[in-house]
Amino acid sequence: MRRRPSLLSINAMRVVLITLGMASAGIVHADIFGAVDSKGAIVLTNTPGKAGLAVIVAGDPSAPLAAKRAKVALSTRTDITRFADVINEASRTVRLQPELLRAVIDIESRYNPNAVSVKGALGLMQLMPETARRFSDGDMFNPRDNVLAGARYLRFLLDLFKDDMELALAAYNAGENAVIRAGYRIPPVPETRQYVPRVLDLYHRLLSQQSG
Repeated sequence: MRRRPSLLSINAMRVVLITLGMASAGIVHADIFGAVDSKGAIVLTNTPGKAGLAVIVAGDPSAPLAAKRAKVALSTRTDITRFADVINEASRTVRLQPELLRAVIDIESRYNPNAVSVKGALGLMQLMPETARRFSDGDMFNPRDNVLAGARYLRFLLDLFKDDMELALAAYNAGENAVIRAGYRIPPVPETRQYVPRVLDLYHRLLSQQSG
């Protein structure tokens, strides 16, 4: 005799099919976890780590990265004219492309002149107080003082590392001594190894916007 499927299994199939349909339509952007509890109720969640739950639908792993890239692009479009006079002055003064300064500012502070990091870095170009004192006696919450100091520091690093932009940016993030101790390579610091390509990617995109 052929067994009829239980009401629970039918409902479970319906829920899974609906969930799968959402995933195929591009609605689901995170993993969906599911289980049947002791009372026969179906539990669905997108929060990982709960015991007894299994992945029913795998989310799109590229979604967070795409969202991050869109945020960076939006930030650049929104702020492309902010502090233009200050950035252009710094660019002329220390012989740096304004697109490089903009890329550093965007990644460092998202153009927030009042930004303070958890480590104490200040202003648009997120200069540590001791670094700021090396290159300026100004107010690091003043956009002009901050960008000029940051540009001088970046010019110093490019001269120190013979115009190797990767090493200069790594030193801007981790300090020049960290790059030297690493044998004139990008130091094995996760934050620095993410920082360098992020700045370079934005820098090249800004250059392409100017040439386009």
